[in-house]
Amino acid sequence: MRAGDPGSSGVQASGSELMLRIASALLLAPLALGSAYIGGWPFVIFWSLAALGIWWEWTWLVAGERSKWVLMAGGSALVISLVLASLGRPAVAVLVVALGSAAAGAVAPAGRRGWAAAGLPYAGAVGIAPIMLRFDSEDGFLAMVFLFAIVWTTDSAAYFCGRMIGGPKLLAQVSPKKTWSGAIGGLAGAIIAAIAVAEVAGLAQVAALAGIGAILSVFAQAGDLFESRLKRTFGAKDSSHLIPGHGGLMDRLDGFVAAAAAAALIGILLGGIEAPAQGLLVW
Repeated sequence: MRAGDPGSSGVQASGSELMLRIASALLLAPLALGSAYIGGWPFVIFWSLAALGIWWEWTWLVAGERSKWVLMAGGSALVISLVLASLGRPAVAVLVVALGSAAAGAVAPAGRRGWAAAGLPYAGAVGIAPIMLRFDSEDGFLAMVFLFAIVWTTDSAAYFCGRMIGGPKLLAQVSPKKTWSGAIGGLAGAIIAAIAVAEVAGLAQVAALAGIGAILSVFAQAGDLFESRLKRTFGAKDSSHLIPGHGGLMDRLDGFVAAAAAAALIGILLGGIEAPAQGLLVW
């Protein structure tokens, strides 16, 4: 769902891989936007499938030979939490995720229990946070458009700035291809995207929303680095091979997970749990 790895430099993808990336992006981005526009159960199903897919990838990556038991322990809790979030009970949904996380950690292999437990909040965030934002009856769709614009522009601007400018590495021990030029380019692109959405939507406090865009961009890039660190820890190149040319869902949604969670938290702090989208956008 993104153009490329933020801040990548100098490595030319093969023509066939690039075409697969473009084709996958052209399919996934309209699906995300379309489900957000429709809202309701189609939106819930779309992001619930994404959350379950991420939980499967995380479990496969960290739990090894006992992944089946971890998957079952956390998966049932994840499904219940997503249903609760869609019914307007996000606080209870978060509690169920916490209980499921403990259960998943309990059945994981020794030495990997912490990693297994951490996967359920990660997967839950990609389902619960968008549902909370979109189900705000006033500004839910606009909040999702704002979030998509920030994350996608961060990814695209970081990728192209990193390749064209290059320069010092951002965090070579975690992700050797990412550069400071890419990170700064992604941040600048996100600010421009936030201002553009605010202007088109006629929102007040454009400067404040530009600041929110910058914060979400930082979270998106941090999410990308976290997922790179996770794969390096467990010796994996991709989280899976689910998406042709893109790897797995975690590879495509790593930045979105962090940015969506941050957006929902900001919205709750400023607008309350009943109106997180308004809290995010309307000041």
